[in-house]
Order: sequence, then C-alpha cells, then structure tokens
Amino acid sequence: MKKIVIVFAVLFLIGCRTTLKQHNENKNNFKQAYDFLKKYHSDLVLLQDTNSNAKIIILPGYQGRVMTSTAEGDTGESYGWINYDLIASQKLTHPINAFGGEERFWMGPEGGQFSLFFKKGTPFTFDNWQVPKEFDTDKFDVVYQSNNKVTFEKNLQLENYSGTKFEVKVDRTISLITKLALEKEIGKIGDSIQVVAFESNNQITNIGSRAWTTNTGMLSIWILSMLNATDQTTIIAPFKKGDSTQLGKIVTDDYFGKVPSDRLKVQDSFLLFKADAAYRSKIGLSPKRAIPWIASYDKQKNLLTIAQFSLHRNNNAYVNSTWKIQDQPFSGDAVNAYNDGPIDHQQIGKFYEIESSSPAAALAPGEKMQHLHKTIHFKGSPTQLNKISIQLLGVGLETIQ
Repeated sequence: MKKIVIVFAVLFLIGCRTTLKQHNENKNNFKQAYDFLKKYHSDLVLLQDTNSNAKIIILPGYQGRVMTSTAEGDTGESYGWINYDLIASQKLTHPINAFGGEERFWMGPEGGQFSLFFKKGTPFTFDNWQVPKEFDTDKFDVVYQSNNKVTFEKNLQLENYSGTKFEVKVDRTISLITKLALEKEIGKIGDSIQVVAFESNNQITNIGSRAWTTNTGMLSIWILSMLNATDQTTIIAPFKKGDSTQLGKIVTDDYFGKVPSDRLKVQDSFLLFKADAAYRSKIGLSPKRAIPWIASYDKQKNLLTIAQFSLHRNNNAYVNSTWKIQDQPFSGDAVNAYNDGPIDHQQIGKFYEIESSSPAAALAPGEKMQHLHKTIHFKGSPTQLNKISIQLLGVGLETIQ
C-alpha cells in the first residue's frame, strides 16, 4: 500500500509539473491571452478579418492600447508582450504600470526642461521619474466601433517640467488591415505567408487658449510597441546615408550607457540591434537619418515584424527626451528601439520595443497634428521572409548573424 501511495504521489507531481509547463508554453497562445484579458476587461475590443486568421485585441482601459495580435487565429501565437502578473494583481504600481501591449499611445518629451515625466525642480533620476496617469492608467472613451475599426477620444490636462500647462484632445483610431488591402500597398505577399496588420491614426488638438511654442515647450505623439523577445531577435533599422556634417551622427546609442559593439552593428545603410531582453539598452535615429520603416526579425519563430510610420522630412524639430537640462530640446529622434534587461537583478519582462514619434507640435489653439503608425507581422519560411525584407527594407535577412 505504501508503495502504491508513493507511486501515485510521484505521478501527481509529474502531472502538476507537466500542467505548469504546458501553461507556460501556451502563454503566448492568442486564445489564452483573449480569455485572460477579457476576465479583467469586460469592455475588451476584438477586431478580426473574416477572410483570414488575423485578429487584434484592444483595451479602452489602457488608453485604447493594442494588447496583442495574431496572424494564425485562436491557436496561433500572441505577438504582443503582456504583463500577466501585474494585470492579475489588479494593483497600481509606481512609477509606471507596465501592463505590456503591442502598441500604446504616449506623449513626449520624457526628459529635459519640457519633460512630462518629471515634476518641476526635481533631479532627473529614476526615483523622480513618473509616467503621467493620463497615458498610464486613465481610460479612453470609445466613440465608434465596427468589426475592423475602433475610435477613441480623451481630453488630457498635462504640465511639463517648466510649469507650462497643456489642454489636449486625443483622437485615436485603430484599423485592422486585410491581407488584400495590404497587398495593394506593398505588392503580392504569397498564399503561404500568414500576416496580420493594423494601423493607428493618432491625432492631438490644442484645446487650450495658448499656443505651444519653443519657449514654453511643445508636445509630441509617441507610439511604443512591446513585443516578445527571444535569443534570436534582431532589430533592423535602415538609415539615410550621407555626410555627417549635413545629416549628423548615424545613431544615438548611449541612452542608458554606450551599447556594446557586439549588440549594435552599423552597416552601410542599416544597423542591427540585438533585441534579446538580456541587456537594457536603447538606440535612436534622428529625422535626418531615419527611414519611415523599422523592423525586427525573430529567426527562432520565423517572424518578421515591420513598422511603418509618419516621417515629416520638412520638419526636423523632434523633442529631445534625454534626462538632463538640454541645450537643444528639439533635436530628438524620430524612431527608437529599446531592449529590456535586468537592473539590479530585476527585470520588467522579456520584451523589446519599437517606437516612433511625431515632430514637436507647434500648435495654436484649435490646431491639430496627426501621426500614423502601422504594424505588420509576417510568419513564413526564411526564404519568403527574406524576399519581403529586401522588398520593403532593402535588407536581406542573411545579413543577420
């Protein structure tokens, strides 16, 4: 009898471990992500293409945030990084609620004398950094919804480091793009390639009584995508070639200290940035250097992700987000990439980010600025993905070592 009890106990432990392992392995399953988010957000918005397996999940409670997407239906992989533990805790944290999300709305600048993330007079240290609740925990209102589109709006009251107050109306529309519509833009994709694509149309309006100027500070639209990282994920960022005396340096690579040379490779017309969530680092390209495309390639999953965004060639005034009082507060980047990593043996999660920004918005009362950001995930064979990468980025995936 004792032997039988021991055998059953061992089998029970094996079963528990197997169940736990399966749960962890399925954590990136789209249906699981949907069921989990629906439990905590009953107003969840699901957009789907009735002619394919493309689906995306959007949460009004997180500022109209696209939490995740899939190209392969319910049983397919969930592409957005989600902080399951934080959401399940139903507790708010300081200085940021890193809920995750494949595409979220923020506003800049982050640092400097016109910062939205530091209170007036405080040192630019992590202890004083705080994400404004307006684009951290506040809910955006749904004003329109269909099977493939949803529109949000929200009025925000913000104050920068210099004490300037802003009254802002945000209009944000998320549209699911069908494969057929995408092919009209970029050409034939191929029947064997799974694809999901969506675009956010983000608009801010100055609804206050004062103009936003270089003297008092200007705001920018800032779109950030948190995506699942693996040991074989690489950011691909094409850039405009040319003389540094006219275009400036190729890349900003010292946001959190200099990026090591084994993690950032600058080639003739593009750069490669390791996105394995093992080393906290960030890079950026100025509007003079940026190309309106940035991508990531996950060799492990055969997944190519491409972001296309608005780039205003006739406007080089982009907010500077470095954490210090700045000599040039409007000489910032148009596109960034971030790789998460441990700090003091702690880490937010295994993710990386692709980010795009609008120019600084010099808006008189009643004026508006718009910024578009499109996300496309291609799942297919390396040969097929290589063709798409060459076609859209001008970069062959064989260059990634």
